[in-house]
Amino acid sequence: MAFLTIFTAPKPFTNPHINIIQRNALGAWTRLADVEVILIGDEAGISEAAAEFGVRHVPKVARDANGVPLVSAVMEIGHKYSDSPLLCYANGDMILMSDAVQAARNVWKQVKDFLLIGQRWNLDLTEPFDFSGDWEARLRAEVRKRGQFYTPWGIDYFIFPRHLYTEVPDFTIGRPAWDNWMVYHGRTKIGLVIDASPDVMAVHQNHDYSHLPGNKPPYGSEAAKANLAKAGGRRCIYNVLDANRELWDGRIRRPRFRLVRLLRCLERIFVNDKGQGWAWEISLRLRRLQLPLETIPPRR
Repeated sequence: MAFLTIFTAPKPFTNPHINIIQRNALGAWTRLADVEVILIGDEAGISEAAAEFGVRHVPKVARDANGVPLVSAVMEIGHKYSDSPLLCYANGDMILMSDAVQAARNVWKQVKDFLLIGQRWNLDLTEPFDFSGDWEARLRAEVRKRGQFYTPWGIDYFIFPRHLYTEVPDFTIGRPAWDNWMVYHGRTKIGLVIDASPDVMAVHQNHDYSHLPGNKPPYGSEAAKANLAKAGGRRCIYNVLDANRELWDGRIRRPRFRLVRLLRCLERIFVNDKGQGWAWEISLRLRRLQLPLETIPPRR
């Protein structure tokens, strides 16, 4: 039995660049100790990739009206086809390293009910990554040299005990709001959301949106609007700054005071679904004040 199971619903492997970055992610995950990997869906190239990397493949998954997998179905498969004590849903373009597994172990030793998330680092990788030798050290050096710390709205991995998130709304995967609901649920129902950003370097490989209608990000799409409604509206849209604990050198602690966290806390008070009025204007101003502060990496 593996300690951690990483599961994902990849995009089709038909786009040459998507093919490269998803294989890069698989190359990293399958080199992690005590980790199992599950690929979900029957999109082009998934079965071949599963065979190539020697990981489990579950082709059948419930989908929305447009044929996109449902988050609820993906979560159900992650629980059903794994016996690991901890599960991790990660987007298929994310490179996770041994620090993510170690962070999961550190948290698991201290608490039993939690959601572990973190901000990501964006990096341009256009070629297959070389996993020979100390590949983690080389990748970390590349991130420090060329990478960009992304905003807390990019939530690309979720680590949690297998008895949690067994019931999830029928969100459309890969569209906005469902990841934010995961954090909201963690805060309001589980009670403990931990920001692993100080301890974990999670690497997102940049890509375009040619796999989506209009070659554009899905914000404002009908699927995004449906996800927002299923989440419960804007008041249920949380990000990494809404975590009520952080992981620092392996220990869970209260988050350090940061102006950006205070501004985000104030913003949550005024945000609403009307999109108008004085409260809404205040929330927008507070949001704008956060922007230059959101991408400052944790300082060791």
